Amino acid sequence: MMETMDKRIIDLTMTKLKMNNMAAYYVETKDEVVPLLKTLMKEGETVTHGGSETLKECGAIELLNSGAYNYIDRSKAKTPEEIDKVYREAYFADTYLGSSNAVTEGGLLYNVDGNSNRVSAFLYGPKQVILICGYNKIVKDLDEATYRVKAVASPKNTKRLNCETYCANAGECLSIGRDATYMCDGCRSEGRICCNYVISAKQRHKDRIKVIIVGEELGY
Repeated sequence: MMETMDKRIIDLTMTKLKMNNMAAYYVETKDEVVPLLKTLMKEGETVTHGGSETLKECGAIELLNSGAYNYIDRSKAKTPEEIDKVYREAYFADTYLGSSNAVTEGGLLYNVDGNSNRVSAFLYGPKQVILICGYNKIVKDLDEATYRVKAVASPKNTKRLNCETYCANAGECLSIGRDATYMCDGCRSEGRICCNYVISAKQRHKDRIKVIIVGEELGY
């Protein structure tokens, strides 16, 4: 797992993403994300996003709230029916924003989800998907991606979401150190957020998925 920024690894990762038909961009700081987003999204288009601390940290949510876009705001949905409606409307968005749990040096995106509204939109529906990833999300391979989710992303997210899970209390998944079905193994809690596992490789629709790598640590 890349603990300190190595521009050579970032360049390699971007090259591999492009080989997998995903557009790749690099900005040095989180302050450069919003100006880049403005070039990738048209004013007036329909935009929405999945749950992501990264989007908050780089100012993307403020941009969506600027009035320049038709923003499907998931935070305004309160009832189960309203939440379901927002999730379904997202599939018809022009742009869907988010982050990735991990990006491998080989150009793969690794994402794990509970409700799976986020990963399903990555796969199909919105015309374009823009993922903003701090360099801390880059890992060597899928083994490191799996470990990153179990030891970093899931524990922090379950704690943030007040989920009653083993990892929220212990700080790591109980499956760490086990061999059987390691990628998908985990607790039996009803609050578990590691329910569906998605690996995005070579894409049929060139540049539909766009990955912005930021030279700072962002998100979980």
